[in-house]
Amino acid sequence: MKRFQLGEFEEIVLLTVGVLHGNAYGVTIKDEIEQRLKREVSVGSLQITLRRLESKGFLKSTAGDSTESRRGRPKLFFEVTAYGKKAMDYCKESRDELWKALPELVLNLK
Repeated sequence: MKRFQLGEFEEIVLLTVGVLHGNAYGVTIKDEIEQRLKREVSVGSLQITLRRLESKGFLKSTAGDSTESRRGRPKLFFEVTAYGKKAMDYCKESRDELWKALPELVLNLK
């Protein structure tokens, strides 16, 4: 199942696009990750990751309307594809299996 494996940041971005369903573009994705995870996100790393997830088929993008405030450039909106949903399911199932396998001793460490 290597085809569904995601890096940590890829998984975070994919999940965030899902959370923002219908309103996921660069700024909103960045803001959502920073707010929810208290983690700084650089625009460059986010853009590279979005493009990589799109090239893998996990996301698809569509151009919104262009505005004067953006100097005529349209916002690029992202959405999770069916293939991306399979990748998210695979990640969740993999993590759940590992959590279930943890011995009580480890879970009770202080």
